[in-house]
Amino acid sequence: MPTRRRPFLLLPALAAAAACSVLPSRPYQEVQRYALAPERPRREPPARRGPVLLLRSVRAAPGMDARGLRVVGAGGQVDTEFYNEWAAPPVELVEEAMRQWLAGSGLFSAVVSPGSRLRAGLVLEAELLRLQAEPRAGLARAGLAALLLDEPRDGGQARILGQFTPEGTAPLPGGPRQTDTVAAGDAAAAMREALAAALAALERELRGAVRAPPRR
Repeated sequence: MPTRRRPFLLLPALAAAAACSVLPSRPYQEVQRYALAPERPRREPPARRGPVLLLRSVRAAPGMDARGLRVVGAGGQVDTEFYNEWAAPPVELVEEAMRQWLAGSGLFSAVVSPGSRLRAGLVLEAELLRLQAEPRAGLARAGLAALLLDEPRDGGQARILGQFTPEGTAPLPGGPRQTDTVAAGDAAAAMREALAAALAALERELRGAVRAPPRR
């Protein structure tokens, strides 16, 4: 999808004119930053005999490493908000949200990061595919890709337990609209809810894979 960043930069000629004090200076606009930390409706205690899950660093699909809020308009045009952004790169926030979400699932005895001294029997690799507001559809959308691996204790070849593409959506206030504009706070809140729905879908997939009998 084509991507543009708002607002547009002034043309060089206009910039030169501004340097000569021909144009009035633009008023300062403070950057607004938003949290991306969806909370589980209920946290379960760690499974006392459950496996240890290693969550590897989440990757970002093309275009998903920018901090600005993404708004998809007509024809798939993507605007990246200049003055409205996440508190950190979204892929980092999604990784932390995923770790906290799965730690409260009750499926694992622990969810650890790379470099942990605790030996993990399961490994989860994930990628952030999309996190965006779609005003004309009246919703926000989050999408992930994940691969669950079984790590043998003898150091042998890892075995794939499941490959998933969970998605989540959440409504924008006011529903579908005829324009591509949406209040930044509303967009951020809806994207946070969409991410929660995607993480819940991932948890359901993992629950089935972890409890499934090993394949021979």
